Amino acid sequence: MADSRRWVGPVAGIAAAAVALGVAELVAVFAGPRSAPLVAVGGVVVDSVPGPVKNFAVATFGTHDKTALLTGTTVLVALFAALIGALAVRRPALGIAGIGVFGLIGILAAGSRPEAGPVAVLPALFGSAAGAAALVALLRPREEVGGREVGGRRAFLLEAGGLFGAALVVGLLGRGWGDRRDVSAARNKISLPVPESSAPALPPGPDVPGLSPFVTSNANFYRIDTALAVPQVDPKTWQLKIHGRVRNPITITFDQLLARPMIERWITLSCVSNEVGGNLISNARWLGTPVKALLEEAGPLPGADQVVGRSVDGFTVGTPTEVLMDGRDALLAVGMNGDPLPIEHGFPVRIVVPGLYGYVSATKWLTELELTSFHDFNAYWVPRGWAAKAPIKTESRIDTPRDGSRPRAGTVTVAGVAWAQHRGISKVEVQVDDGPWQPATLGPVPSVDTWRQWTFSWSATSGQHRLTVRATDNSGAVQVQDEAPPDPDGATGWHSVRVTVS
Repeated sequence: MADSRRWVGPVAGIAAAAVALGVAELVAVFAGPRSAPLVAVGGVVVDSVPGPVKNFAVATFGTHDKTALLTGTTVLVALFAALIGALAVRRPALGIAGIGVFGLIGILAAGSRPEAGPVAVLPALFGSAAGAAALVALLRPREEVGGREVGGRRAFLLEAGGLFGAALVVGLLGRGWGDRRDVSAARNKISLPVPESSAPALPPGPDVPGLSPFVTSNANFYRIDTALAVPQVDPKTWQLKIHGRVRNPITITFDQLLARPMIERWITLSCVSNEVGGNLISNARWLGTPVKALLEEAGPLPGADQVVGRSVDGFTVGTPTEVLMDGRDALLAVGMNGDPLPIEHGFPVRIVVPGLYGYVSATKWLTELELTSFHDFNAYWVPRGWAAKAPIKTESRIDTPRDGSRPRAGTVTVAGVAWAQHRGISKVEVQVDDGPWQPATLGPVPSVDTWRQWTFSWSATSGQHRLTVRATDNSGAVQVQDEAPPDPDGATGWHSVRVTVS
């Protein structure tokens, strides 16, 4: 192999890195999924990234932002491993040192995660040790016969490929075993209580192909959060602490929460990262107990103008106390569309607040509510450039026809959704090219806390056309025309699509 040293090192380095990651995933079954190096390092990246970068990632990858981050991290690890292997061909000590750096980064990342215990460092520790051993084995001196290394290139590739394949199998098995240790069984045993106040029945709405359904299924409900490994919270051990600036600190269990009066409401949630015309918005039927009643029992002290929701993974959300106590249906939700909360949407308990963007209201995997002040504490996204307070803005979207589509001349149904949660939508208008604004037909809604479907019958003529929509909320405020990005408190602008009518 003397004529192939240039590629031997990188191949050996990548195979060794695969061994390290595979062993780490296996150890993470016992140490916890958030201690796996890729997840731990990815979590540090998410926590460290500035707001504009986060917004770019969500705008580019949407709900696949976590997959993109983990894929990108894997690619970077592979490149680093290839460099380590190349250096190790001539100076093995550099290869071992490089693996050590790899392990140290994983150890520091895992140890820095919220609620990380001593065992959190084990995946990176055992993984880096296994990777170093694999690198040494692959780059060991080989016997020569007649000036040629025994086995040659073929033997090396078989050895490296075998290690890579074995590492892949071990890693997938580890991830699979870890996934099977989730709380699905506990979730499936939960019987949701009957609400004292049920959600209003839905009147029949418009039936238009391509129009978003009024109710978003649990499987299709958007998910944007910082959790690379979904927290697994056992309802038997779950507790909620309400503390801070209160007269009467409270701690309640899941069973005690289920025994409280429950109400069921239709509420639309939207992400602050949603671009104009974007799909980071969904509507569901939520079951939960009112936050207001719990806060009243705790008794906020003067100056406690912020309620900080904490997730089990340390993520924080800051919500104005007055919003949670103004009578709107802010819920500690335990059910979603008739089922217990999906694990990835915050099981066993999350907060749902109509009228606020998710990053200032929708704490998933909730474990604490701390009464404090905006002056004394900044929640997770505020130091990263986002506004401390973020009421949802009046927005609308065209679902059909799609941008770039080619409808036929004649009557074309233009349809979409509009929203201004907790204010409600009173009017939607559509403009064709530079023509006058024309009223759309509004679909029925059960409350002001949901989005509203709308339709418009357009007599389409051949040629290229631009369709634009705008909404007016129940306060009389017209949707803002000026275009602005999502940061720091939500995007603005009118949504338009261009179509070619044939």
